Amino acid sequence: MAADIDEQPAGYERLLSAEYAAPIARVAAAIAERRPRHVVFTARGTSDHAALYGAYLAEIRLGLPAGLASPSAITLFGARPDLSDALVVGVSQSGGSPDLTEVLRVAREAGALTLAVTNAPDSPLAGVAELGVDIAAGHERAVAATKTYTAELLALLMLVEGIRAGDGVLPEPERRALADLPELAARTLADPTATQLAPRYRFAGQLVTTGRGYAYPTAREAALKLMETSYLPALAFSGADLLHGPLAMTDPDVPVLAVVGSGPGGQAMGEVLPRLGERRADVVVVGSAEIAGATRIAVPDVDERYAPLLDILPLQRLALALALARGEDPDAPRGLKKVTATM
Repeated sequence: MAADIDEQPAGYERLLSAEYAAPIARVAAAIAERRPRHVVFTARGTSDHAALYGAYLAEIRLGLPAGLASPSAITLFGARPDLSDALVVGVSQSGGSPDLTEVLRVAREAGALTLAVTNAPDSPLAGVAELGVDIAAGHERAVAATKTYTAELLALLMLVEGIRAGDGVLPEPERRALADLPELAARTLADPTATQLAPRYRFAGQLVTTGRGYAYPTAREAALKLMETSYLPALAFSGADLLHGPLAMTDPDVPVLAVVGSGPGGQAMGEVLPRLGERRADVVVVGSAEIAGATRIAVPDVDERYAPLLDILPLQRLALALALARGEDPDAPRGLKKVTATM
């Protein structure tokens, strides 16, 4: 897991290279030409959080309604939704889950434009889709996904911005900004703060993660990493949903990891953090700015669209260090396999 985490800056650089950026641009141009009216994502586990990030991008950057499919509606209940004007995107590291493959097969039969975003371009998911994007993360050693998650994020970002450009080619300012990501990621991973925080949560009984907008998928992915490596019950809420009831569970014995960016989503957390303070919760903020009363894991200040590619990195480090501190093996979580086949 440590090796996989450390490879992420190089993974960003590889995906941004002409070898992989050019095929993504061609896919983006093909999608732009088809002019879908809405976007449906289908994914499981970690990839579900990448898909959620993609849905935010599609709605905010493309102005298209977007959401996550319920695969069981098709695979268990036999539903055949009308997807004739949709772009249906399957996001999967392995491309091996039968239910996701079935969703794309049914969607394509219904007239949807289908796309597989995967680390396995020869997988069943890629085979059934009309278009494909290779996230080029390379072999992932640990069961807990790290570098494949951030590769999915970056691929979806490049795809959406290419669709927005119309011809698939990222505008020059966008390319310059993305070119900084490998160095920013390396700098973020070099900060030992997250690892140093692990002993603080060694005996925690439960934990809450939260964020808004683009940060919400990060909160969900952080919770999953903590659960699957440390077996620590971790509940993820959007900042808004946290105030609609779950706030009551927070207190000094329930640590909170809050992802707070510098854009609108981060600003909206301004009403959440004081309420956590009232509950005397143990709050750690992942963000670029100091927050009164909270410990901070510092990350570079970037456009809020890019922040998920950096914010998750110290949280992966925290999950790894906490698992080790609790005497667990983060490379082989109990009961889990790298590919989970569901229907």
